[in-house]
Amino acid sequence: MTPQTASMAAGRRVGGHERGSARWRMVAALAVTQTVGYGVLYYAFAVVLQPMAATLHASTAVVTGALTCSVLAGAVMAVPVGRWLDRHGGRALMTTGSVLATVLVLAWSQIRTVAQLYLALIGVGLTAAMVLYEPALTVVVSWFPPRQRAKAVLAVIAVAGFASTIFMPLTGILLDRYGWRTALAVLAVVYGVVAVPLHALTVRTPPRAEEAAGRPRADRRRAVVRAAVRDRRFWWLAVAFVAHGAAMSAITVHLVGFLVHKGHPATFAATVAGLLGVLSVTGRLVLTGLHRRLPLHVLAAVVFTVQATAAAGLTVVAGSRIGAAAAVVAFGIGFGVASLVKPALLADRYGTTAYGTLAGVLATPITVAKAAAPLAAAGLIATGGYPAMLAAVGAACLLAAVGITARASTPTPVSDIHPTRAVETAGQLAAASD
Repeated sequence: MTPQTASMAAGRRVGGHERGSARWRMVAALAVTQTVGYGVLYYAFAVVLQPMAATLHASTAVVTGALTCSVLAGAVMAVPVGRWLDRHGGRALMTTGSVLATVLVLAWSQIRTVAQLYLALIGVGLTAAMVLYEPALTVVVSWFPPRQRAKAVLAVIAVAGFASTIFMPLTGILLDRYGWRTALAVLAVVYGVVAVPLHALTVRTPPRAEEAAGRPRADRRRAVVRAAVRDRRFWWLAVAFVAHGAAMSAITVHLVGFLVHKGHPATFAATVAGLLGVLSVTGRLVLTGLHRRLPLHVLAAVVFTVQATAAAGLTVVAGSRIGAAAAVVAFGIGFGVASLVKPALLADRYGTTAYGTLAGVLATPITVAKAAAPLAAAGLIATGGYPAMLAAVGAACLLAAVGITARASTPTPVSDIHPTRAVETAGQLAAASD
């Protein structure tokens, strides 16, 4: 061990217990803010959609377009947010984003025209990119050594997986009692009271191991990004996550309609579709448990293939309640897998020096695909019926399985990334002793 890394390791051991507990307090806080954030900034929209459209005298399609614009606005912010996180950490960004998101949801509750709705939700989308999964997981990845990273990421996304389960019913209760404007205002206050202090007080910037190597961190970050974007493995991962994100988005929007089309009551269809949120947590837990025995990319490929089979099977077995439920369960196991797999694969291959930037580069096409997929699926349904849509979903899942395994055995681009990871690994070993 060099004198620099030895000094760094010794420094990390000072107050190690305090630092270790601070990391896990931050994970707990982010689990809470992600749950509330997704509940307020994303899932509440579906609940208030109909009464909001009635108030604005607009069609649900026009109003839903505001959500699409919100999601696309988040895609625009992905790369700038990632670069900021790599350079400055997450505290200021996530705290500021929480304050702005609170104000924008309050503004959303007071809109009077469709134009105002679009402006408010575009703002919500921009601020959501500052406070939801991408920045939260970047903060977590930057703090934890590889052997603890998957556990920390899982802790955040497993809890946040219940956002729809908690906040859609809560929003419905507020809507019934007070109307959609007051419901949104209450949710805005809840989000602000929870997220602003938690982000301000618990999100911390990790010690920079790379500074001890004597090379400016900005140079290291640029070198890692250059090496990654020249690495074919990176772009195969992009193919995998874009295809999978599109498939998940399409099935989320159209599953209820498909089950009703197959003759099931709307209540049954909605209940079965609601299993996706719970099953996403189950799938993440199972994947984490099996990761000790098999490589993560292999497990993900198996899950994606199961999903492809389930999508194809839906057209055959969904006529019965048992068949529909079984196929949805098989599909839902992989529903939240990408959120767990992507941080692990990126950080393990390219380190954490430029993780935020690389995650942002991937997030942009993934988010665009998620926004466009439901519309494309609707076009397939109109021309070829639900079997065409489900065939496309299955094909996308198979493409994701291919992409997640392609070039997985190729070495990391050592010339640019290895120096960073060597120092980073020394720091992580010291952190692991905290």
